[in-house]
Amino acid sequence: MSTCVVTGGAGFLGSHLCDHLLKAGHRVICLDNLETGSLRNISHIRDADFVFDNHDITEFVRIEEPVDFVYHLASPASPIDYQRLPLHTLKVGSYGTHHMLGVAKQKRARFLLASTSEVYGDPQIHPQPESYWGHVNPIGPRGVYDEAKRYAEALTMAYHRQQGVDTHIVRIFNTYGPRVRPHDGRAVSTFLRQALQDKPLTVFGDGSQTRSFCYVEDLVRGLIALMESDAHLPVNIGNPDEYTLQELAETVIKVTGSRSEIVYEALPVDDPQVRQPDISKAREMLGWEPTIGLEEGLRRTIEQSGVERLVGALD
Repeated sequence: MSTCVVTGGAGFLGSHLCDHLLKAGHRVICLDNLETGSLRNISHIRDADFVFDNHDITEFVRIEEPVDFVYHLASPASPIDYQRLPLHTLKVGSYGTHHMLGVAKQKRARFLLASTSEVYGDPQIHPQPESYWGHVNPIGPRGVYDEAKRYAEALTMAYHRQQGVDTHIVRIFNTYGPRVRPHDGRAVSTFLRQALQDKPLTVFGDGSQTRSFCYVEDLVRGLIALMESDAHLPVNIGNPDEYTLQELAETVIKVTGSRSEIVYEALPVDDPQVRQPDISKAREMLGWEPTIGLEEGLRRTIEQSGVERLVGALD
């Protein structure tokens, strides 16, 4: 039986990864300080091969048993979180990544860094290939997250090149699904929460900026495929179907049957105008591509989450 360490394992994405790894027969050690994660996300797990450790990975990490895979997902990841926790976000990207790479080196384990499409900033190339170096404002309100992830990528490649650690880097594009936090400030969760209460959907700017939305089940398949591959340079994992935020709002209203109207607010500073992954590498190297479309994914999110959780009544 292989042992997997998942940092941020009590978060939205991490908890789904823990589920998939356990179902595949792995032992899972979940590390999370619960700053943005929640025990609610892992409360359903009743498995002797699952261990939860309330630990802040910016502090030294010691794991006594053998480890085969390290999935490093921990980080505040939504604007509402990393703007509330700017220094902690930078420390997770630097100290936290260093500590987890140290674990992987010591245990001779494979290591996967969950990076982000935010490394592309407000991109000048569309869609974004992994070869694009990005257009990032390092001192803007998003800079603490963008630069933490960019640094983490550089650190990961340094460990691979100098220390021989078997590393992998995934650049994750917008992901949604059951257990998404209703007040995380992201478009899908915000629109669902508002629509299910028949409240106005707040679209920033004129709604013409674009995003891509990947259902969490598809995303997790991509993470596992990348970890098991020989790819060491960054790989985009996301859904290449592109929607304007106006189209997303209209789709959420349609799927929920809401009576909500759409209202418009000022565009946040450094808000990217376009975001769409080029997933050619994922298709060619991993044989991966998403299979769940936006409407189906939204329906699954509502059905598996329940209205009370999506509107925040259970928080």
